[in-house]
Amino acid sequence: MSNRIIKRLLALPERSFFLFGPRGVGKSTWLKQVLPEACFFDLLDASLYLELSQDPHKLEAMTGNIPAASWVVIDEIQKIPSLLDEVHRLMENRQWRFALCGSSARKLRRAGTNLLGGRALTRELDAFSFAELDQSFDLEHSLQWGNIPWVQLDRNNAADILNSYVNTYIKEEIKEEGVVRKLQPFLRFLGIAGQLNSQVVNAQSISRDAAVPRSTVDTYFSILVDTLLGSFLHAYRPSAKIREQTHPKFYWFDPGVARAAAGLLFDPVDRIWQGTALETLIYHELKTYNHTRNRNRGIYFYRTITGSEVDFVIETQKKRPASPPHVICLEVKLAQKWDRRWEQPIRSLKGSKKLIVDRMVGIYTGERSYNFDGFDVLPVEEFLRQLHQGKIF
Repeated sequence: MSNRIIKRLLALPERSFFLFGPRGVGKSTWLKQVLPEACFFDLLDASLYLELSQDPHKLEAMTGNIPAASWVVIDEIQKIPSLLDEVHRLMENRQWRFALCGSSARKLRRAGTNLLGGRALTRELDAFSFAELDQSFDLEHSLQWGNIPWVQLDRNNAADILNSYVNTYIKEEIKEEGVVRKLQPFLRFLGIAGQLNSQVVNAQSISRDAAVPRSTVDTYFSILVDTLLGSFLHAYRPSAKIREQTHPKFYWFDPGVARAAAGLLFDPVDRIWQGTALETLIYHELKTYNHTRNRNRGIYFYRTITGSEVDFVIETQKKRPASPPHVICLEVKLAQKWDRRWEQPIRSLKGSKKLIVDRMVGIYTGERSYNFDGFDVLPVEEFLRQLHQGKIF
């Protein structure tokens, strides 16, 4: 598989754009594939970085006399935030189009950069998805080791690659952010956050376990979010009669990276961990489809104080003065056989008059599809096929 070129789902915009994504997901590779004729500047090149950081105006001279509408790629743009002022000028004066690639917008925002005031779109690239891997998709491997390109293209060395990813790339990324004074407390937090993948966040408990102040926990999570290593899934609040849980869940962008952060790479995975990995995988696919197909739908979870939970709630139509919101509800289970009791939280939500549940879907690791009184139960791969065919939302 290592010699195969995997086509990504992300489409090249027609106008200038930022491309953000975690390290190691193939942003530079994708840009070289879709913009082979572009002028390419890699700020990891020490000499180039030094020259442009000292004099950003040299960018125009380095690019040369290319025609209007030509593409210019700047990789690792967050290393020189001041370069965006020159990019802005060249977009206006030379009519060049820019692809600005990086693993975090945090440094750009901290430097007071306005991200070109809306003159550039924002796109994200993540780990490989089911639709990109196609016939190479292996559910068991993805749950154990994840879908970052290095792992998928060299499956025999997955554990060592992920170990290096956490110990080298993530540490480098955190140092680049420049907001962590001491690395050791952050590494303690990282291990805890890895083990809490797909769970509701209790910052006070994490503070105690990591031996850092509560405010520091918030800062650490914001770093993971800003570097796109993870994201919060917020609780859906449809104003139903029962009281909703409001603390968010935190999902790592990739189950393999979560396992590495938790320090579990060289331990056998149990079924509880595989269950969280399956949820992480489904969330990743939902986000990838939502972004690459420009659906822009809100994705949430739902949980009451009694513990009833709906894994994913997708809002397909917002609440209007004369109409309640419309949603699709998903329940994810690592199980070979479907238990009808798992349908109850979604069916209970469907009974609410405050929203309309357009579709109820159960996702499991069995082989057969079912429809139980309007509740669709689909094997994982069948669900993913329907998702990327546009049949879910």
